[in-house]
Amino acid sequence: MARVRTRARSQAQAQAQAHNQTRTRTRSQTRTRSRLPVLELAPDAHRPPAWSRVLGLAAVVLTGAWLGLLIVGNVRTQVGPMDTTMTLRPSLTGGTKINVSPLGALYLDTHTGPVRLDVNVDQLDPVRSQALVDHPERLSGLQTEVTHDVEHGTLDLAVRSCVAVVAGATTLGLAVYRRPRRALAAGGLALTLLASCGATAYATWNPESVLEPRFSGLLSSAPALVGNARGIVTEFDIYQKELARLVTNVTKLYDVTSTLPAYSPDPATLRVLHVSDIHLNPASWKIIASLVEQYKVNVIVDSGDTMDHGTAAENGFLDPVADLGAPYVWVRGNHDSRTTQRYLSRMKNVHVLDDGRAETIGGLRFAGIGDPQFTPDRSTVPGGDEAEELAGDRLATALREQRAAGTPVDVAIVHEPSAARMTDGEVPLTLAGHLHHEQTELLPHGTRLRVEGSTGGSGLRAVEGKYPDPIEASILYFDRDSHRLQAWDEIKLGGLGETTAEVSRHLPAKEQP
Repeated sequence: MARVRTRARSQAQAQAQAHNQTRTRTRSQTRTRSRLPVLELAPDAHRPPAWSRVLGLAAVVLTGAWLGLLIVGNVRTQVGPMDTTMTLRPSLTGGTKINVSPLGALYLDTHTGPVRLDVNVDQLDPVRSQALVDHPERLSGLQTEVTHDVEHGTLDLAVRSCVAVVAGATTLGLAVYRRPRRALAAGGLALTLLASCGATAYATWNPESVLEPRFSGLLSSAPALVGNARGIVTEFDIYQKELARLVTNVTKLYDVTSTLPAYSPDPATLRVLHVSDIHLNPASWKIIASLVEQYKVNVIVDSGDTMDHGTAAENGFLDPVADLGAPYVWVRGNHDSRTTQRYLSRMKNVHVLDDGRAETIGGLRFAGIGDPQFTPDRSTVPGGDEAEELAGDRLATALREQRAAGTPVDVAIVHEPSAARMTDGEVPLTLAGHLHHEQTELLPHGTRLRVEGSTGGSGLRAVEGKYPDPIEASILYFDRDSHRLQAWDEIKLGGLGETTAEVSRHLPAKEQP
């Protein structure tokens, strides 16, 4: 019995010892395992770089804001007798575009900034427009009504645009990031962006932009939409009145949809049509005749290169000049020969100016000189700029002699702009051509140099470039009493195969000497 108890005790002790050894081994392994380094991934290992996140957020804000404006960012409002839709659109240049469908559009440089105001004239309210026709005395109050309508519509558009950009950016941000905080940040940035655009537009607001509109489409044949030249240069504080007249004339346009209203000239304004570089384009004569009739032109000035090679065989091209309906003042260009000049000088109602000779035509005094060079093949330059400058000097001398004799010249005419520069300080305005594109420059001593584009669309040269050259001409407005330039309309028609039309009104700088 005692032996059995001893054996059992020994077995129990052996089991306890084995258990203790197992526990010790387990603890040792645990301590060893706890001392091994634990590898963990850094929390930013999969995050994109900061610049990428910024660009992504900017893309979400801009896209969402644009979509918001496109979908809900417009306001329908009444402006006088018209129902209009006002919308903000992204733009690199700013400004205001007034769409008068189907007649065309007016472009106004009202402000600079990344947004443009689009105003679509949807329809004319027949009741209100008929009330204006039946009661003309109501036109006196149209100015206040239109101003109030525009201000009210602009305020509504600002509020709706804010809601549109915030909603658009927030919704797109929520769809992209799926985080409310990030989506709200996108909405806030969109609102800040719109506010910045509004501040820029306010800081650069130009109320006088309505005085220098740019027309396109059928409206290009109605430049009188904003008033006559004398009024726009003498009354710079009539923005509200002109806005009312704009609405009134649009009403009239809709009232007579079959024909556009003719231009009604100011009795105190002389109108000169400036053409140049026709280069044997027969379509030019029809365009010139149409402009003479539409604008009631007093004088036509051609600054040369009417022909292409100046041969006697080309002289028959000049015959339509006698039927254009206004006196035709002409100077020789480098593509016009002496043969061309003699042929024109024998035509009725044509005044050929050369060697500084001056004539009073249509109420203005003109003087001009022909181009000293004849280079129809463009392969030789007999005299170059030196010959042009000598011709300009002769003209300047003749201008001084005219002033000393008490018959000062109002407008000088040459073909080459380098010759025109020699007349600086001797005459208020010098007209030129040759460059085949329009430009205007105020020379250092006060003479304004006006270079005309090609009224013939560069003739056969129209097909040399990638795009055809436009057909260009200008209407110059002069005060009948002072004979000074008041304004000019640049007229640009699409070249060969194109059907575009554009009229831009320009005013002389206020600081002109």
